[in-house]
Formats: sequence, C-alpha cells, structure tokens
Amino acid sequence: MLKLNSVRIAYGAIEAVKGVSLQIRQGEVVTIIGANGAGKTSLLKGIAGLEPLAGGTITFDGQDCSKLPAHRRVGMGIALSPEGRGVFADQTVRDNLLLGAYAVKGRDPKRTEELMEREYRRFPRLRERQNQYAGTLSGGEQQMLAMSRALMSEPKMLLLDEPSLGLAPLIIKDIFKAIQQLRDAGLTILLVEQMAMQALGVADRAYVLETGRVTLEGTGKQLLDDPKVRAAYLGTH
Repeated sequence: MLKLNSVRIAYGAIEAVKGVSLQIRQGEVVTIIGANGAGKTSLLKGIAGLEPLAGGTITFDGQDCSKLPAHRRVGMGIALSPEGRGVFADQTVRDNLLLGAYAVKGRDPKRTEELMEREYRRFPRLRERQNQYAGTLSGGEQQMLAMSRALMSEPKMLLLDEPSLGLAPLIIKDIFKAIQQLRDAGLTILLVEQMAMQALGVADRAYVLETGRVTLEGTGKQLLDDPKVRAAYLGTH
C-alpha cells in the first residue's frame, strides 16, 4: 500500500531523513521506533505531504504522490494524527470532528453523522465533551480527539505520531486498546512511538530509525527480542 524509496528530507543544510526505504502492506501495523531527533516525525510529515522531499519517491496505492499537496493525499486515503495533538483549540470537539470529515468531497451528511457516532462509541469521553472547546480538554482527551478527527476521513492508512506522549498510564492503555481495535478492523497503520514495548507489541513489523537512517527491521517480536533494541529502547538486556 505504501512504498518509500530512498526518501530524503532536509531543513536547509541539515538532512533529517537520509535515504529511507520501507514498505507497508494493506492491513499491517508497522511501527517506527527511535530516539528523539532520529527523523521519525519528519518522515511522517513527508508521507503526509507536510514536508517536501529533498529526494526519493513515495508511492501510495500504486500512485506516486511524492509531489502532491497534503490535502490531495488525504483524498487518496492518508490521514495523520500529529505529534502534539494539533487540535483546533478554539473549536468544539464536534467541530474538530467535522473538520476531519471536510476533505471528503460529496459525502452524504448522514454518513458524516454516522462516523461521528462511531467515534463517540470509540471514545465515550468525546461524546461527553462534544460541545466543549478542544483547548479545554485534558491531554488524553485531546489525543483521543486527534485520532478520531483523522479517522473521520475514513482513511486507508492512519499515520500516528507519538500518541502516548505526555499521557498518564491509564490513558495510554486506552489509546493502545483503540489502536488494537483499528488493527483488528483491518486498518493499515504506521505508528511512530517512543514507548517501544507497547508499540512493538501491536506491530506486525517494525523499523528502527537512527539519525535519519533505517538501521534495523523485522517483525515486532523479532525487535522485541533483539538485544540491541532491548538495551537501547526498552531499558533491559
């Protein structure tokens, strides 16, 4: 479904992503782990169309989208739940969800309401808060909203950037439960996450990114069992 070939992303003279190649099949959950500054967020932004490529190609669903703007990629079926949530603070929860559906042209409004109801069932807290401004929500509630907003476009692939960042353990458990449910429903997911144990636990396959390059790849279990991964990212030997 997604294929990256020698993708490079640069900020001036600094190259954040240095020739990354990877692929994701339909229905897979693929995790990218790596330290701060490894290039994980830059890579997701490149896939979503929020950062221009300095080189290489991105193919999605058989179509080269390397130069397409972000809104066209949403139309193709790519949705991003960004690092730091990125909710519209001065809009209500309901309006944030409606904005997530906006990119789908010609959709029946009844379908949009059905999708909103689906997200309220996924995260009941959002139903309780639907008329509150998103800026008044807790960090965990904002993360739920960011995920649900991305899902309102009915994507073929969901890009999740650090969904557990700064959240309490109980909320993290809810977020990973939702990821597992989405996986079971057949959604293709690319997950960037610093909580390597949880991320590898839900992943079919995983890549380790170090200073902009892929240094390891394998199944989630293989990387969980890899001594170098355990020492560097899981704090165990």
